Amino acid sequence: MEIIRLLKRAIAREMFRCLTTTVTVPGIADLRPLRQSKNITLTAAARHFGVWPTYTDDSVWEPLTPPTVPAGASGGVPDPALDTPAYALAELLTAITRRQHEHRRRTADRLTAVLDTGLLPAELTEMAPYYRAKAYKDLSQNDAARAGMQQVSETGGRLALKARRGLTNLARLAGDFPAALAAVPALGWKGRHHRVLGDIHWSHADTAQAVAAFEAGRAEAEQHSAVGERAMTQVRLALALSFADPARAGDELALAHQLLNGLDQRSNTLLAQVVALIKDAGTDDVTARAQGLHADIEAAGLPFLHRFVELALAFHHAVRDEDQDLAATIGRLRGLTVTGDFAYFTDIAHFMAALPLTNPSPAQWLDGPVLTRERWRTLVTARRRALGAQD
Repeated sequence: MEIIRLLKRAIAREMFRCLTTTVTVPGIADLRPLRQSKNITLTAAARHFGVWPTYTDDSVWEPLTPPTVPAGASGGVPDPALDTPAYALAELLTAITRRQHEHRRRTADRLTAVLDTGLLPAELTEMAPYYRAKAYKDLSQNDAARAGMQQVSETGGRLALKARRGLTNLARLAGDFPAALAAVPALGWKGRHHRVLGDIHWSHADTAQAVAAFEAGRAEAEQHSAVGERAMTQVRLALALSFADPARAGDELALAHQLLNGLDQRSNTLLAQVVALIKDAGTDDVTARAQGLHADIEAAGLPFLHRFVELALAFHHAVRDEDQDLAATIGRLRGLTVTGDFAYFTDIAHFMAALPLTNPSPAQWLDGPVLTRERWRTLVTARRRALGAQD
């Protein structure tokens, strides 16, 4: 399966080169007669190589190395003349390829320009709004992200299931955990059901269920040779363990870094650094490391991750019983979650420190706020005991 994955990457890279440069196309007139003489259908050939129509399932375009271009007026990438379907398609693939190399705002703008041309082939039209919605989510523009995911979901195309997963995750970010949980069974493998379920459970400090979900997701990714999904799920497994079991979290984080090596996953690479902060919460250098991580996140154009850094700091300050620092962290969290998404992180910060919550978020906790509060507080007291601190 690894060989097939590499062949798919090679084919995608060659297609990308042909779309973005002027090349002499070799003759292929003999391929169809040869295939037909052997009674091989196009569908059979596609299934044999495991490609069309699911070539975007593991983001095959994203790992491609973007072509070197001269500096231009738009952040080093000249704006192409999107006046033909071929140029629109090339720009679509370029925007998807570069999304791990440039600010998400640039990605959203490029995809908007492609959509505005109206020149994309009908079967590829859903790719632009889907990846633009993902960029909007990373930019914390979740109303726009929801609208885009809803549009793709309603088309019923190849990305509809992924869009429904996106809508489920957006429901979770808004604190509607019952709705998110209810949507999980319909997602299946293509909707990454185990990863979605694990994200719901770790938010409730339900470490055992979160770990079980992420381990199942990792195993399923391995079965499907989905290296990107395997790495993504591994990072989240380490995240779930980082609050409760820092020793094992360290082992899982080491594996996460190994799986991320060679992949273009900036968001997960940065999230892995957040996991390291949580794993080390209560030690002396966490605050300084968090400041550096904030700068990296800002440069990457992934502002939603600022909230994870602040949640890590809330855990750190709660463990060290640093009331003033914790109050400042909660204040920053309130500012970062003013739109309503991730507002429950502010609740969690109060739960960790056993603080009264006079202005709770709209979060609908699966087991109610009391039990969720107890779980988060237990994680803090356990870390204090492990560090030899007094509760």
